[in-house]
Amino acid sequence: MKILAVSDQVIDSLYNPAIQHNFRDVDLVIGCGDLPYTYLEFIVSILSAPVIYVPGNHDPQYNPDNSASIAEGCTNIDLKLVRARGLTLAGAGGSIRYQPEGVNQYSQFEMFLRLTRLAPRLAWHRLIKREPVDVLVTHSPPFGIHDDDDPAHTGFKSLRALVKIFRPRYLLHGHTLFYKQNLVSPETDYGGTRIINVYPFRRIEIEHA
Repeated sequence: MKILAVSDQVIDSLYNPAIQHNFRDVDLVIGCGDLPYTYLEFIVSILSAPVIYVPGNHDPQYNPDNSASIAEGCTNIDLKLVRARGLTLAGAGGSIRYQPEGVNQYSQFEMFLRLTRLAPRLAWHRLIKREPVDVLVTHSPPFGIHDDDDPAHTGFKSLRALVKIFRPRYLLHGHTLFYKQNLVSPETDYGGTRIINVYPFRRIEIEHA
């Protein structure tokens, strides 16, 4: 399974008809937030691959009655569990709250409450399928893993706990600039989960479980 994961920054080589040739082998596109929906819509219109995404803190607040808050032809999986191309994926969008009225921004406790809505779906899947979710898609990283110590880029503690409990095979996120961090790699293994910072895009190959 070949995945193109995108986040936070529009890349000219992807926002170009040449993507049809350069990424023709991609099976699935995953958006980790903070991208113009026109960008996601362009990708889904060119590639013969589904596009799923979660919203970032610079994306509009989802409103089913407002088409401007939806990427047409793409699937928003925020707090949902879905199947795509043989993989099971779950999503949790948004960032830490750093502005009082910030859209898709949450305090640590607010994100904890949001994830209590996702956790039963993950538990049901593990119970019925006897296997973990393949990919957890988020905008922000877990606390202490690929995050920064400034107010806007702190990771979520409850997300880290969710990963520890349910152990998805992969977690893909954006939001934080890899080159600003003292990291050896944008990939980290945590309790059996491969956590990958995809900012601004990554090719990832995942084997089916």
